[in-house]
Amino acid sequence: MSYQVLARKWRPGNFNEMVGQEHILRALINALNEQRLHHAYLFTGTRGVGKTTIARIFAKSLNCETGITSKPCGECSACKEIAEGRFIDLIEVDAASRTKVEDTRELLDNVQYAPTHGRFKVYLIDEVHMLSSHSFNALLKTLEEPPPHVKFLLATTDPQKLPVTILSRCLQFNLKRMPITLIEEHVKHLMQQESVAFDDASIRLLAHGADGSMRDALSLVDQAIAFGGGKLEVSEVQAMLGTVSRDRVMNILKALISGDAPAVMQCVVELSDLTPDYANVLADLLALLHQTALAQKAPDSVDENMVDREELQRLATQVSTEDIQLFYQIGLIGRRDLPLAPDPRGGLEMALLRMLAFRPTPEGQAIASATTAPPAATKIPPTSTDMPVTAHQADNTTQSTAQQITSNYPAVADTQAVPTAPLKLEDANWTGLVEAMNLRGMVKQLAVNCVLHEKSPTEIRLLLNQENEQLLNPAMHKKLEEALCNCLQQTLKLQIEMGEQQVESPAQTTARNQQERQQSAEKSIQQDPVVQALKENFNAEVVPSSVKPR
Repeated sequence: MSYQVLARKWRPGNFNEMVGQEHILRALINALNEQRLHHAYLFTGTRGVGKTTIARIFAKSLNCETGITSKPCGECSACKEIAEGRFIDLIEVDAASRTKVEDTRELLDNVQYAPTHGRFKVYLIDEVHMLSSHSFNALLKTLEEPPPHVKFLLATTDPQKLPVTILSRCLQFNLKRMPITLIEEHVKHLMQQESVAFDDASIRLLAHGADGSMRDALSLVDQAIAFGGGKLEVSEVQAMLGTVSRDRVMNILKALISGDAPAVMQCVVELSDLTPDYANVLADLLALLHQTALAQKAPDSVDENMVDREELQRLATQVSTEDIQLFYQIGLIGRRDLPLAPDPRGGLEMALLRMLAFRPTPEGQAIASATTAPPAATKIPPTSTDMPVTAHQADNTTQSTAQQITSNYPAVADTQAVPTAPLKLEDANWTGLVEAMNLRGMVKQLAVNCVLHEKSPTEIRLLLNQENEQLLNPAMHKKLEEALCNCLQQTLKLQIEMGEQQVESPAQTTARNQQERQQSAEKSIQQDPVVQALKENFNAEVVPSSVKPR
């Protein structure tokens, strides 16, 4: 006997054997049990989720010799013929190959005749969205008022292309993509029935590769069994799919978090020996970043069955939420643009390097790099060649240039003689400390919205309003504490508490000053004689939003 592929061998023969799509099955089973049957049904969804299978089971239920039932017997001649694809009253049409209006009219010419063998004449039109507009028009009248012995079962992967007039005449059922866990469980069950050796990791890879389609999953299983010589092993499945082990992707993430560019490139070199699909590598990295973000904000949402769950939670404490979001966004754009890259590996490398290049620099390093930067080269003004230069002019030019260079490069002795004194905690107020720390980004927003509550030689306590609670997280708290210690050049413990502020925060002071300046500028404009003359003579009006204080 010839080999039959798994997708056909294990195709469900009744509703009880269906996997998933409970919301569809419940509606159809209740309709059959209560004899509330519509004349046209439309099944929509991506490929391989059960549209045609459900339609054939429904045709069995309508024509089973035991009567209209939600549990066809599978033993009568009608059930067997439908299962074997030779039931004369089940007319299956591939709309992709019969798009012309002549084909549709020929099909509908026999609608008026009673079924030959079954109870109903069932028209199953697959990929119905491929019909031409004239074919849809020819179908409209029959679809609206068909003979009582006719049922239409339509299936499509693209319902947006169907005319509204067709949609309004059908009961529409949208089939969902299969969850990965459901695909895993079903494939494991089938492998046990087929007596095929497998491991859980290989089944998980195949379920991910199926992308929500059960038929694709079984097709991949067939291919993997042939590739692996009758068994499923994770290494063989990875080689077949062009994927890499999760450990290698985890190593890339660790190198990104540590900011080690050579280590990142070394990971890519090791990957290239496996000739992977680099788009899948980026997809795996994005999935890992997603799990890391969940571990930071919603630890309970991380899958408990994940093998490297503890390692992931440890990494989540070593990286800020901003870095994770930045890596994820750059990875998404890199995966989108990967087909445009001259070389897929080069596209992956550039995406990883962008993650490192655009990663925010810690505040302390930014200040240090700014103070150690060499002075810019002084540009000596050119001498005009339109007139001859006298000796006196040349001497003046030389002296002015020397003075300019001297002013740009102060003497080392002077710099050492007047050192910059560090701020003292007992003399500084919070607004002055915020300015001295030279903060940026979210850390600055946290600092300017706090007020000083208490201070001691070893500790500073700040107050933050409840409405700004979202600014406070462990990473921002740590960055602010480090910047404060660097500014005061001493070790301090920073405490930030939620509470009602009795004094203005730096942010409130800035907003109040800006509002006062705006009001003063608007008042000055209104009192300007020219503006008053324009208002009197031309009925001009001053737009307050256009006034900007200097």
